[in-house]
Amino acid sequence: MSNNTTTAKQLEVKRIVDVLSKAIAQHRLRPGSRLIEAQIVEALNANRNHVQVALQRLAMQRIVDIEPNRGAMVSQPTAKEAREVFVARRAIERAIVETITPELMRRHRHRIATHLRNEREATNDTDRRAIVRELSEFHLMLGEICGNEVLSEVLANLMVRSSLIVALYQRNDVPSCQSDEHQAIITALEAGDNEQAVAVMIEHLEELESQLELEEQPTSEVNLRQALADL
Repeated sequence: MSNNTTTAKQLEVKRIVDVLSKAIAQHRLRPGSRLIEAQIVEALNANRNHVQVALQRLAMQRIVDIEPNRGAMVSQPTAKEAREVFVARRAIERAIVETITPELMRRHRHRIATHLRNEREATNDTDRRAIVRELSEFHLMLGEICGNEVLSEVLANLMVRSSLIVALYQRNDVPSCQSDEHQAIITALEAGDNEQAVAVMIEHLEELESQLELEEQPTSEVNLRQALADL
């Protein structure tokens, strides 16, 4: 019985972590947004203790800050942290791309084709959240395809932190991650040209970083119920 209870709690905490992470990655929750436990409990129909554990887990991942007498809020990465996150992403995503073989690409060809189609549809529309979601999902998809769970888990954390950084420091409102560059990476991987795929990925990440204006930005209040809806 205790094992079942523990498992149920772990699954519920993971659900809350995943929803909050997704809301942050899609810019529904911006850096500095207060995460009021009672509102999260109501929005997610969750247990307050589970919400507290989830927030603590996100704090360990540097996605949430918890301060005495102030509670939890979405982290606000510094300029130094922003640069370090992109250094880490270049290392991790290089390792991921180097690991992917043409056989893996064939095995996941339907998933890849579906994703690229969804990307094109999103970038041809004006829904910024959909664009951010699809462009970010590309990197997460490659992490899963490579088959290395450690690399995939590290990348997932870096992608959420990257979303915070982009929300704070991007110079304009147009997502800098480009679908054409993603297609070039896929084409190279399908051909077994990992060296070219790595070169395009590194250039892609450097371009994304170059579009950041690393200065502090003001934050505003957010409605948690709206931000967490439908996730």
